[in-house]
Amino acid sequence: MMFRYTEYPPKGYRVRISTYWWTGRWAYLKFILRELSSIFVAWFVLETLLQIHALIGGPAAYADFWAFLRKPIVIALNVISLFFVLLHAVTWFNLAPKAIAVRLRGKRLPSLAIAAPNYVAWVAASVVVAWLVLRG
Repeated sequence: MMFRYTEYPPKGYRVRISTYWWTGRWAYLKFILRELSSIFVAWFVLETLLQIHALIGGPAAYADFWAFLRKPIVIALNVISLFFVLLHAVTWFNLAPKAIAVRLRGKRLPSLAIAAPNYVAWVAASVVVAWLVLRG
């Protein structure tokens, strides 16, 4: 069988896929939101670094930083970031049982036994931070 070269080969059939294909199923939407959440995690990291820089700069620099944090757009961004950081943390903790296969006496531990310690540690760390912040 001989093949003949053509300058313009015929195009195969391609199904058109919408740009918003990921909105069709909850699993895809959750995946995209989790990926998007990394931008807001980066914002929190940047904000923390700016706060440390302002602390090093002295009282005047820290007062300027607080003035920046009081702007409505920054408050709105931080509220949205908090939602996405919580989503990021919850989805990460829920992925732990799929990423870690812990076996005890030849049987795999249930997902709850792997994910629950993550949540307990999160609550414990939150309580410690709240105590440090609110004690004065």
